[in-house]
Amino acid sequence: MFDKLEDLLIRYEEIMGELNEPNVTENQTRFRALMKEQSNLTPLVDAYKEYKKCKETVEDSLSLLESESDEDMREMLKEELNDAKKRIEELEQELKILLLPKDPNDDKNVIVEIRAGAGGDEAALFAAEVYRMYVHYAEGRRWKVETMECEEIGIGGMKSVTFMISGQGAYSVMKYESGVHRVQRVPETESGGRIHTSTISVAVMPEVDEDIDIVIEEKDIRIDVMRASGNGGQCVNTTDSAVRLTHYPTGIVVYSQTEKSQLQNKAKAFALLKAKLYDIEQQQRHDAEAELRRSQIGTGDRSEKIRTYNFPQGRVTDHRINLTIYKLDKVMNGDIQEILDACIAADQAAKLAKMNDNN
Repeated sequence: MFDKLEDLLIRYEEIMGELNEPNVTENQTRFRALMKEQSNLTPLVDAYKEYKKCKETVEDSLSLLESESDEDMREMLKEELNDAKKRIEELEQELKILLLPKDPNDDKNVIVEIRAGAGGDEAALFAAEVYRMYVHYAEGRRWKVETMECEEIGIGGMKSVTFMISGQGAYSVMKYESGVHRVQRVPETESGGRIHTSTISVAVMPEVDEDIDIVIEEKDIRIDVMRASGNGGQCVNTTDSAVRLTHYPTGIVVYSQTEKSQLQNKAKAFALLKAKLYDIEQQQRHDAEAELRRSQIGTGDRSEKIRTYNFPQGRVTDHRINLTIYKLDKVMNGDIQEILDACIAADQAAKLAKMNDNN
């Protein structure tokens, strides 16, 4: 591990040397690549430098203790020694986590697709509430949210909604939301007061940018232009600008109607289609690497029931990590960071355990 850290420290110094050259910005592609690499390495390098400094403190304290006779000084040195040793243990764990293989999609924007499942109108109402939950969460992190497609029902629900979240590291946290979300509550339409169970599915896909080669042949696609339709609101306009793409090889159909311009809707539709095709590739790769899929939290089986929102008890339970919290109102208002942090920690722990087993 420490040989690797030394190599990364050398690489970091090389990058900083290149970035300090006067003509570095002449090649913008190279400059951006160096800035990204430097940004990725900085947390690791900072932690490793602090680790080395703590090791020096331990050595210095031990050396001074051998020659020091003053009791007050000895107590101070012992305290400094214990603090440094404790911090070394913490940093070793941090460094192991920082050295874990990084998901290449983690820094990307995400496309989130929410679909109502079992439960009819109640499922559509919950889909709209989960959509708002994610919008509030994204806004709290100062991420941008852009609706790409949605199908509303008249009572304020959504049969489906697809939207993009743009922000640094959006995929690294939002990927844990993929799966089936279950709601248990008494619907407003239920006169008998019985608790119903409904479900929605959430798919989180990384945005496909230029560095990923997704080829869409012209012969494999049909483009239809039509007037937007629906129940009004933010997802609908009244011009002949809606675009529907049909991809023959996969049967995927995407529809974009949120922009007034046909060109903008077409661009959004193609971005969504590319994300779906890339997502299929990712799923196939996970299927081929069954062991990897089992060790991951949140990026595996889309049909997996991941979370239950129980309104009568005011609780949210994440079934993957056995976490239950009793602040449903706050969660539905976008306060989901505690759940996401727990998923990230569990994912890291599983990967560390797997790495230790391999060693």
